[in-house]
Amino acid sequence: MSPSPFANPKDWESRKLPHTICLFDVDGTLTPARRPISPEMKKLLSDLRKECVIGFVGGSDLPKQLEQIGEDAVEIMDFAFAENGLTAYRLSKPLPSMSFIEWIGEEKYQTMANFILKYIAKLEIPQKRGTFLEFRRGMINVSPIGRNCSLPERDEFERFDKVHNIRRDFVQALKDNFPDYGLTYSIGGQISFDVFPTGWDKTFCLRHLEGEEFSTIHFFGDKTFEGGNDFEIFTHPSVKGHSVNSPDDTARILRETFGLDFD
Repeated sequence: MSPSPFANPKDWESRKLPHTICLFDVDGTLTPARRPISPEMKKLLSDLRKECVIGFVGGSDLPKQLEQIGEDAVEIMDFAFAENGLTAYRLSKPLPSMSFIEWIGEEKYQTMANFILKYIAKLEIPQKRGTFLEFRRGMINVSPIGRNCSLPERDEFERFDKVHNIRRDFVQALKDNFPDYGLTYSIGGQISFDVFPTGWDKTFCLRHLEGEEFSTIHFFGDKTFEGGNDFEIFTHPSVKGHSVNSPDDTARILRETFGLDFD
């Protein structure tokens, strides 16, 4: 892969470890699922940024990540990767983005969207709310319960899904019905899964790091199992993956790895 035309390793010379970057998933890694980051975690990231380069990479669009990390999320990180890096920032400046709809085409997209909505209409689950299909720049997000559900309903659906495998079976139905679409299906968070072109998973963000001369790339994520939306980057040969189960677990590993305090 050729170096990014925006790369400039000299920007990191003031860091104690200028050839090291830490990338973080958002939900369940930096924050509780769909909840805001804690002041303690934000302070830890500020301290970590003195040691090495830092960035976040999430599947959600940027507004949702700003809700969780804060309106200053792009400023407090060296790299900000929304929608797996299809929307990207380097030192607060936007990088070129790519479009899912331009890639797939309107006709094929509508065929899949109609299938998804019909499938959800036939589902028998405890609640259905709204925004079952969310169109994003680099992917679509499918939620059987609907993204407008409340936090308690979100938690209830997650428990229900663990028993009844609603999302797993939904993904399999899409794979069976659209085998030639060249898509990847990735279960993440509590209530939904992402659909995007194969190769546009979280490893997509790594192309923005080419030419930055990072010899060590750490990634922290909670959905690192096969089929989870952290799996591909967690297992990438250029990445040192860390599987976590909560923001507190992330903080523990950072303390152990970089000798940081977490008050």
